[in-house]
Amino acid sequence: MDDATANGNGGYDDRTIGRRLRNVRKSRRKSMRVIAGLAGISASTLCRIENGKQALDSQKLVVALANALRVAPSELASLPVPAPANGNTDSAIQAVRRALTAASAGWPDGVVQPVERLRQRFETMSSGDFNGYRVALPGLIADVYTTLAQRRDMAELLPLAIRLLSGSNGRILQAAGAPIDLRGQNVVLARMLAEELGDPTMLGVVARDAAIVMFGSGMFDLARNTLNATSVPTDSSQGMQLNGILALERSLVEAVDGHHAESIAALEHAAELAAHTGEGDAFTMGFGPVSVGLWRMAAALEYDEPDEAIRVARTVDPRQHSYPSLRATYWLDYGRALTRAGRRDDAARALLRAERLHKTLTLRNPFIRDTLAELVAHSKDDAPGRDIRGMAYRAGLPV
Repeated sequence: MDDATANGNGGYDDRTIGRRLRNVRKSRRKSMRVIAGLAGISASTLCRIENGKQALDSQKLVVALANALRVAPSELASLPVPAPANGNTDSAIQAVRRALTAASAGWPDGVVQPVERLRQRFETMSSGDFNGYRVALPGLIADVYTTLAQRRDMAELLPLAIRLLSGSNGRILQAAGAPIDLRGQNVVLARMLAEELGDPTMLGVVARDAAIVMFGSGMFDLARNTLNATSVPTDSSQGMQLNGILALERSLVEAVDGHHAESIAALEHAAELAAHTGEGDAFTMGFGPVSVGLWRMAAALEYDEPDEAIRVARTVDPRQHSYPSLRATYWLDYGRALTRAGRRDDAARALLRAERLHKTLTLRNPFIRDTLAELVAHSKDDAPGRDIRGMAYRAGLPV
C-alpha cells in the first residue's frame, strides 16, 4: 500500500528514517516512483522502507534519497523530538553546546586550574562510564578554555584541549546522536587549537573527527580530501595507530562512495598497521585488530553484503576491545547483518546484547531504530518477538 497504511498510533510520525522520509516526500508532492528512480531503487523497496518493513540503514542510500528529495541527509537521519532513551542526554548535549559556544565567543566562564589538575580530571573522566563522562564534559571544557586564555603552559595545555574536544567530546557527541551542526562546531574549535599548536599528529587527530562529520553530512568528497591531505608520522606506536584509524575512516568513505578497490586497499593498510600495534588506545581511539574487523563489517553492510559481514563477525572477538561503545558497535552491526539475512531471532539477540553494553548508543542510533522497526513489523508472539518489541518500546517506537 503506497500512502494509506497507518501505524499503531493512527498515523505516520517521524520516529524512524523511513517515516521521516515519507513525510518529506509527501510534503514535496513527489511520487514513490519518481523518488525511487532518482535514488536508484525500486518503488516497492521504497514502499517497504517507508512502511517500516525494510530498514533504511545504509549511509549511501540515505544520501541518495536525501539528494532525490533535495534535503540534507541529516534531515532524514536526525533523531525525533523528544528524543528516545533520553536519560538526560539531551540536556547534557545542550550543556556541551553552551560550553562550546561560550568558548568560541571568548566567555568560557570557567575556573583557571593547573594543567596537571585538568589532565587528572580528563583522565578520570575518560576512565569512567558514559553517564559520568557527559556530566563532566561541559565543566571541563569551560575550565580548559578559561585556563587557555591565560596563555601559560600552552605546550602542555593545547594537546590536552585538542584531545578533550576531538578524542573525547567528539566520540560522546557521536554516540549520543548529537546534531551534526554541534559536532561540526566542536571540530572547528579543535582545528583552531591544532593549527595553533602546529603538530602534524594533533592535526591528524582533528582531521579524523572532521572527516566523520563530513561523512555524516553526505559530503564524501570533502571527507576523502581531508583524509588524503592528512600526513601523520609513523615513527611511534601512537602515530601508527592514528594512521590506522585514518585508513579505516578512508575505507568507509570509499565504500559508501562506491569505490570498492580503494576501500579494500585502505582496509588492508589498516590491517597491516594493526598487526604491528596490536590493540591500542592512542588518543582514546581504540585502534587495533578488533577495530579493523568492525570496519570490515561496516563496509560489507554498505556494499549490501550481509553474509560477508556475518562471516567477518565470526572472526572478531569484541571482548578484546576495552571500550563498551565499540563492543556495542560490533553487536549492532552484527544485528543489522543478521536482519538483512532474514535471521531475525538471532538479530534480536545481537541487538539486545548491544543495548546491555551501551543503551544510549543503541537506542539513539538512527540505523538501529529503522532495524528495530523492521524487526517489529515481522515479529511473532514468541520470546524473541516480545524481546524486540520491548526494545522498540524503550527506543520510543510504536509497538
